[in-house]
Formats: sequence, C-alpha cells, structure tokens
Amino acid sequence: MDSTVLVGLLSLAGTLIGTLGGILASNKLTTYRIERLEEKVNKHNQVIERTYRLEGQMTEVQHDIRDLKAQK
Repeated sequence: MDSTVLVGLLSLAGTLIGTLGGILASNKLTTYRIERLEEKVNKHNQVIERTYRLEGQMTEVQHDIRDLKAQK
C-alpha cells in the first residue's frame, strides 16, 4: 500500500473518531441540561399548584368573613 493512502486512511479514522466523540459529548451535555430544566419546570409547576390552592382557600375565607359580618 502506498504511504499516502495509509496516511489518508489514518486521517479518515482519526476524523471519524473525533467527530463521534464530539457528538457524544454534545449529546450528553444536552441531555444533562434538559434534565435540569425539567427539574426547574417541575418546581415551578408545584408553586403554581400551591398558589392556586391557596387562592381557593382565600376565597372561602373571604366568604366566611362576609357571612360573619352579615350576622352581626
């Protein structure tokens, strides 16, 4: 085999290995960041749910206060 062909094949192999490694590393980072974002979204949604529940309770309390004032 000619040395230039061998050098070309080795260069191709190195390029392929480097490219695949870069793709895998990028995919790992993207997956990590998506997981962190999902955690933040879940925390946010829990706060929204609790706030909604509290608003409902406050409405009931306000009605009770009105009823108590009306009884006086």
